[in-house]
Amino acid sequence: MAEQVLRITGGQPMQGEVTVQGAKNSALPMMAATILCKGQCVLHNVPRLTDVWAASRILNRLGCNCHMEGNTVTIDGGAAQSWEIPDSDMRQMRSSIMFLGPILGRTGACTLSLPGGCELGPRPIDLHLEAMRRMGAAVAEEGERIRCCAKELHGAKIHLPFPSVGVSENVIMAATLAKGETVLTNAAREPEIIDLAAFLNQCGAKIRGAGESTVVIQGVEKLYPTSYTVMPDRIAAVTWLCAAAASKGSICVRGARPSDMEACLSVLEQAGCRLGICPDRIFLEASRPLRAVPEIRTMPHPGFPTDGQAILMALLATAAGTSVFEETIFESRYMHAGELLRMGANIRIFGRTAIVRGVPRLHGAAVAAQDLRGGAALAAAAAGAEGETVLRGLSHIDRGYEDLAGVFNNLGCQVRRISF
Repeated sequence: MAEQVLRITGGQPMQGEVTVQGAKNSALPMMAATILCKGQCVLHNVPRLTDVWAASRILNRLGCNCHMEGNTVTIDGGAAQSWEIPDSDMRQMRSSIMFLGPILGRTGACTLSLPGGCELGPRPIDLHLEAMRRMGAAVAEEGERIRCCAKELHGAKIHLPFPSVGVSENVIMAATLAKGETVLTNAAREPEIIDLAAFLNQCGAKIRGAGESTVVIQGVEKLYPTSYTVMPDRIAAVTWLCAAAASKGSICVRGARPSDMEACLSVLEQAGCRLGICPDRIFLEASRPLRAVPEIRTMPHPGFPTDGQAILMALLATAAGTSVFEETIFESRYMHAGELLRMGANIRIFGRTAIVRGVPRLHGAAVAAQDLRGGAALAAAAAGAEGETVLRGLSHIDRGYEDLAGVFNNLGCQVRRISF
């Protein structure tokens, strides 16, 4: 199969409007959660991404009759007949472990393998498995296969050593049909957790405290099908804002929720971008020279999101002064830095710290995305660079962005997606 690349011609200010897509990190766990409902659920505003196709394949393998038309997904969780996910499907997406909680909660048995997706260093699933054990599941690991079974899941008190989004989601989903009350402490507080809980509560679950560090789930006997609209993607919104800022442009991002993006918006303002913030849209104007931001430390929500780190680094590569990034969430999340060096950036990596000394301008180069957000960062950098950038590794970008090339073109940045 021929490889596809993006040929991005930068140097022109991006201008116009873009409507942000639905949140990938909200849609995917919701799709998994439909397994808990005996009936047909309809999800609206679902982004058309390769990770969504992968989740759809898994649901169809399980017999759930998943169908997508436009940005609407219809899933009949009650039709599920199998509880074993093939290795090939699990390896298509990093977050495929999210199926563990709902399958185990619905049937008391689940067989799956280690997940795939972006290579961001060690990402052990031990916390997921330990949480299921606390709720009464027996877990057996056979090489790269994992078998979980429980006659009946029961409520438990579960404290997470780290506020993992994925583990929090798995516990919440598994606990909705468990017997008794589950109390999850040090839970993740991300907006996507709130969205998942709102969906499940609309189905009849009893979840309170989502978005806070303690979440309480009272198990119910049954969940009912519903129709729900997925929240907007805050990281996609940040990507469009940063790309426009890198090109010294001005844009309006419609459908965004600024309240979910405060840490990123603060960095943009510190960098010298002018922002106009409304409840459902964000205006950005970046004609003035950018300023370095002395310290950016990734943290669980409401701190600065790790998914925004690469994208803001691409922007600050041309800011006057020195910006310092500290990555506290994932290891190996500076792979984009080496590619930015090809474009003329001045970046030095010391373990989890990246020191970015701003240069006057980046130039086009041949670069490769090695993970999802790193790929978006390179595209944003290319929008502001002189000349043409050839960006490979589009399979990573397609996991999280519906039509990056189309958005860029609509904003005035010339992008061609070609095969060779």
